[in-house]
Amino acid sequence: MMSDTIQKLGEIGIIPVIAIEDAATAVSLGQALLDGGLPCAEITFRTAAAADAIRQMSAAHPDILVGAGTVLTTAQAAQAKEAGAKFVVTPGFDVRVVDWCLANDMPITPGVMTPTDINQALAKGLDILKFFPAEAAGGIKTLKAIGGPYVGVKFIPTGGIGENNLADYLRLPMVHACGGSFMVKKQWIAEGQFDQIRRVAETAVHIVNTVRREK
Repeated sequence: MMSDTIQKLGEIGIIPVIAIEDAATAVSLGQALLDGGLPCAEITFRTAAAADAIRQMSAAHPDILVGAGTVLTTAQAAQAKEAGAKFVVTPGFDVRVVDWCLANDMPITPGVMTPTDINQALAKGLDILKFFPAEAAGGIKTLKAIGGPYVGVKFIPTGGIGENNLADYLRLPMVHACGGSFMVKKQWIAEGQFDQIRRVAETAVHIVNTVRREK
């Protein structure tokens, strides 16, 4: 059964994957995303500021679906939940993190790249999975091939996705949503270029909506 949170991510269609060095920027960043029509954020545990950034963005912008990405351990998953994260994303399939999230009612989209990974996820009752690293693993061609035997499984391809190929991924019937860091570059955050983030978010949302009108 798909959680309401994961369902919402599918409705939004594009998930900005964000590395924040300074949690003090999280509130302004959240506003830029909202202004761009993008009410979600995956804040990665690639920086020490992740948990605090999740906390600040969640508190200031309750309309944003804030999740935690690059979660590698159960300790990080616990930190994310305590900070207010609404979902967890992992780069690979770690059964310990998956089990912790399932036991603690935390929606999770674990990373997969092979049929074996997908089988492990299905054994845990998970059928919305992150396909990572999408482009490096063969991109659309690989996703079509790997998704073929798994009717009913949906994927969130992430890694190497940008404005130039986002629509191509979204057109695939097995794609639930796409993840990408192209909307929120670290340099833009550091330099306070929140208008630029808003503009790119608007472009991404426009691409999503255009593809949906085609269907």
